[in-house]
Amino acid sequence: MNRFSILLVTMICCLPAQSGRENSKKALDKDLTYFVEAQGSESHGNTPLWLNANKHGLSSLESANGYLRASLSRDLSEDNGHKWGVGYGADLVLPSHYTSKFIVHQLYAEGRWLHGTLTIGSKEYGMELKNNLLSSGSQTLGINARPIPQLRIALPEYWTLPFGRNWIHLKGHIAYGRFTDDNWQKDFTGCRNGYARNTLFHSKAGYVKIGNADKSPFSAELGLEMAAQFGGELHVFDSQGGETVLKNPSNLKAFFNAFIPGGKDASESTYMNEEGNHLGSYTLRLNYDKEKWGVSLYADHFFEDHSAMFFITKGGYGSGADWDKRSATNFVGYKFKDIMLGTELKLKTCPWLSNIVLEYLYTKYQSGPLYHEHGQQMSDQISGCDNYYNHGLYSGWQHWGQVIGNPLYRSPIYNTNGNITVYNNRFSAVHMGACGNISPQLNYRILATYQNAVGTYDKPYKKPEDNYYLMAEVGYRFKGKLQGWNIKGGVGFDWGYTPGNNQGFQLTVSKCGLINTQKN
Repeated sequence: MNRFSILLVTMICCLPAQSGRENSKKALDKDLTYFVEAQGSESHGNTPLWLNANKHGLSSLESANGYLRASLSRDLSEDNGHKWGVGYGADLVLPSHYTSKFIVHQLYAEGRWLHGTLTIGSKEYGMELKNNLLSSGSQTLGINARPIPQLRIALPEYWTLPFGRNWIHLKGHIAYGRFTDDNWQKDFTGCRNGYARNTLFHSKAGYVKIGNADKSPFSAELGLEMAAQFGGELHVFDSQGGETVLKNPSNLKAFFNAFIPGGKDASESTYMNEEGNHLGSYTLRLNYDKEKWGVSLYADHFFEDHSAMFFITKGGYGSGADWDKRSATNFVGYKFKDIMLGTELKLKTCPWLSNIVLEYLYTKYQSGPLYHEHGQQMSDQISGCDNYYNHGLYSGWQHWGQVIGNPLYRSPIYNTNGNITVYNNRFSAVHMGACGNISPQLNYRILATYQNAVGTYDKPYKKPEDNYYLMAEVGYRFKGKLQGWNIKGGVGFDWGYTPGNNQGFQLTVSKCGLINTQKN
């Protein structure tokens, strides 16, 4: 990972300029985009899953909730004629019956030099290699939770390497930030269950695309996404309610150990794992793109530790004085079972059914049901019970109660016991999404999911439970004097043991446009 990350940073900083760029000056206050939105939801029970999920955390489970939202932004694309570019944005939300009374949803400034960008602040980032409207969600870097303020260096769009005859393209990012839900965690747990404060965030991802659209309809995209929680102050409670406060380092070495997993947590002595909470995904997408239609196959394999990342058993330890020295390694120690498999069909000449997504997701294996650290009396080691999205010290892969990855993992915000835990992370699921335009102004979207859930290894359900999630949404884009106005209505339904039986309706009205501040 060290060489890969250094190579990525070097390419972002040293890429050549595109030919044909203009050098004319451009005002930084021209062509500002404004966006205002009002949304209201009414439900019997909780807000249904697909009316709540994959909205960058702008959602609530309360039976009646809503928000007013206003944003002003300048996109980097306004400077496409320059070697450099400047963008910024502010997105403020006044919610009702949310976890916050006021939300600074996005607040950022960013710059571009040639192809590389540097962003500082809180900004929404979409999923890679998946349809952001129709997919159930990425397993590592999803769109289900609020944005995390961060410093991010990126190559956001595919850059074609100068060699390889236009067949090889790269993109990726490296980011460090900080979680903002300290007070929510403390209030949610009531200082009776574990929570974390001042937790730091790290993510990195790299993608390579092999294909040449001018010569072949085939292309392949391969990616590696990794993330970590580290540093901060960890509040741990024992069975008697006693509290222990552990402080993980937040120094330069801790940042390095997040970048290249290493070190140890504050509570560890004999048996040491990497410092912080590390997770990630291998991603793959195969595309066949024709003029009138296209089809893609994709995969997302999630991992929480080395067993699921490398499928290596750390067995074969010595004995006696060499009890902690590895003498052999099993490279096929774990099964390749947990994975998301998906397909997307694009019908470019069929507006009423333009995109169809079908996904299968399996997470029940998690490197097996057993976990055992080797010792002097027993040299075998088994790294099972990976417990996806949970961690022994940190509050798990969540932000403000919503999982950061795929929302089919039950988010802690649903819990009523004050415990920040993902209680349903072992399941299989089939998900379908479809969208299209009934007319140039009228569009729709449908999401439907079946899930067979068994809970977690630590707290399994008494029997496998079947859950069903459904949403239908219709939107209308006005034209003429009302151009820029949009109205959208959706209905959602949940059935099953895990979500309960919920029915709800959601209405959203929005207006967007340009503010040209320059005088003619």
